[in-house]
Amino acid sequence: MNEIHGDKMAKQYGFKGGLVPGATVCAYLTHPAVESYGLDYLNKGHSQVSLRSPLYDGSPFEVRVQDHTSSVYASFLHPVGEESVAEAEIKISETPERAPVYSGDELGNAKATQLVASWENMEQLQQDGCKAFVDHWTLDHQMASYLRDSSSMAKAFAVDGYANPGFIVGMTNWIMASNLYMNPWILVEACCQNYAAIPLGTKIIGEMRVVELFERKGHEFVDADINLFDADDHRCLSALRLRAIYRVRGA
Repeated sequence: MNEIHGDKMAKQYGFKGGLVPGATVCAYLTHPAVESYGLDYLNKGHSQVSLRSPLYDGSPFEVRVQDHTSSVYASFLHPVGEESVAEAEIKISETPERAPVYSGDELGNAKATQLVASWENMEQLQQDGCKAFVDHWTLDHQMASYLRDSSSMAKAFAVDGYANPGFIVGMTNWIMASNLYMNPWILVEACCQNYAAIPLGTKIIGEMRVVELFERKGHEFVDADINLFDADDHRCLSALRLRAIYRVRGA
């Protein structure tokens, strides 16, 4: 859906090649959290991820962890031989903020013709509200693995089958892109509070709110809250605040 992840469009906008999806980068940075904290992270973990520069498709990289304690750490993603391009602050929230409440927003059709993402159309979404969208967590989902060898993912994902952060952030990205047509667009921040691990077979409803719009250096940004709920009992599973460039400079 987002051709910035391919070489052709990425180079049109001045990048060296296709960008690794931001949702996948989030999964790389939170991988140590699930290895260290297990289900505690999926049930009550909090992450603040900033993506400052691209990670290019095919580039070798490493994730370095600092200030690791029993409930907190910082992680940094470094392309080999380079400074970090993305970072995360992770903590286990013993008393997380009160979970968002399900609103019952109108369900949208992801295959329906969409309005193009423009400042005016974003303002209209902010005023009138966004459509909700449904997805299912399964092992054949396109975001089922954040590593080429899925058996190398953290045990909670590779063995126990819970939804991984790439799927969780990826679903919120998809919800945003299903409300307005964006091609290309770039995720730059993702703040996530988990409330419950997502087991196999879960049907999930995602509800979205446009919070703020602003322009910086020719790019147009949106801040959006996207909350994921269990479709059966409407418990909040994860609450996310995304910041994305929905209209890239020169588009």
